[in-house]
Formats: sequence, structure tokens, C-alpha cells
Amino acid sequence: MASKAARIIVVDDDPELRSLLQRFLGEHGFHVRAVDGSAALDQALRREPADVIVLDLMMPGEDGLAICRRLRAGEDQTPIIMLTARGDPVDRVLGLEMGADDYLAKPFLPRELVARIAAIQRRMAPGRLQTQDEVIAAGPFAINCSAMTVSRDGAVLSLSSREYALMAALARSAGRPLSRAQLIERALGRDAEVTDRAIDVQVARLRRAIGDDPAAPRYVRTVWGVGYVLAVGPAEAGPADEAGDG
Repeated sequence: MASKAARIIVVDDDPELRSLLQRFLGEHGFHVRAVDGSAALDQALRREPADVIVLDLMMPGEDGLAICRRLRAGEDQTPIIMLTARGDPVDRVLGLEMGADDYLAKPFLPRELVARIAAIQRRMAPGRLQTQDEVIAAGPFAINCSAMTVSRDGAVLSLSSREYALMAALARSAGRPLSRAQLIERALGRDAEVTDRAIDVQVARLRRAIGDDPAAPRYVRTVWGVGYVLAVGPAEAGPADEAGDG
């Protein structure tokens, strides 16, 4: 996949989303085909195999879970990223159990999907070992930038893609405060239409996801008048009067 454009098939019954993803992924160098269901997917795969399938879970007829199960039963190991509008973690578990490689909840930023596809490409690259993945160590946390996972004391945490992106951005500047604008740019992209309040809400969710006390955060601290800091290492032991909950 490194020598040519990765071949992506988007399967979704929403024509507007298909058009958006086909255009956005195409602009990012992928060869994209967009289809509206299982029959069209089967036809597309007969014409040419795919490197990644982006598969909606909720579709009329054969849904995403059934398609995924059928492909895996037929020994088709094409990486699958499952899309769903549901927020129930059970859907994620079911998708992964059926053989999906990743999961992205709607609504999502298209660049989040690009990052997930890129992560799959890196994992699938010939000769690439998991030990070669970029891992950021920050206090008790380990952020694996290729697998897009965050671990605390060796245990993998359940984070949304946006929570992961915020954690990775904070970890890259551990001990140094980032403004909300910097967090938006580094985690979500400078073109992201995200308000400061939305970042505050996401940070609150991130704290809960990593086991930080929202009332008295130890790790993701508020620096009043500035933004947020991941307080680990030397910064973790420093004075806390600049930081508080928020």
C-alpha cells in the first residue's frame, strides 16, 4: 500500500455521507469507491479487492454486522472500520467480535477516519513490528500512536477517537500547558469547527475515561487563563496552585 494509493470502499446507505467521504478521502490521496449496501459491495470486491472497507453498521437489508461476519466467514481479511450512529458500547464489542478492525461512532470528523485508515496502513505495512510503533510514555500512561490506544499502568483504556486525540496532543507536550486553541489544532486540526466550551466538555470526558478525578484532577489539570496541561513527571510533583478542576 505504500507504493500506490490505498483502495477504500465506503459502504453506507446515506448518499450525502457517501459523497462527503468519497470526496474527502480522495483529496487525501486514497482511491475511493462508495456503495450503498451489501450487493454493491460484493460487486465492487469482485471487480477489484480493497485495502480497507469503511462499513456502516445500520443499513437496511444486510447490516454491517452481518456483512462483516459473512466476509470473515469467507476468509476475507480486508481491514474493516465500522461506522455506527449508536453510542452503546455493546455495538463496538459486537463489531469487533464479528471481525472489525476498528470502530468510529457517528458523528465524526472525516479527518478522524483518515487517521484510522492511516493507522491500519501502518499496522499492515510489510515488516513493521508492533515494537516499532511510536509510543509516548507520560507518567502511568502509554500512548501508542500507531494503534491509537492509551494504556494506564499496562491496562488499555476505552477512549473515543476524540479523547484519544486530545490525550495524544497533551502527552506530546506533557508538563507544558496548551491553550484551547492549540488543543483544537493539534488534536482535531486547524479547520475543525470546535468551540472552547466543546473542548472543556471533551476534557471532562477524557478525565473520566482515564480515571482522573473530575473534582480534583491529578493528571489533566486546568491552568487558569491558559488552558490544560498533562501533569506528569517533574510537572506532576510541582506546585498545583496554578491548576484546578474545570
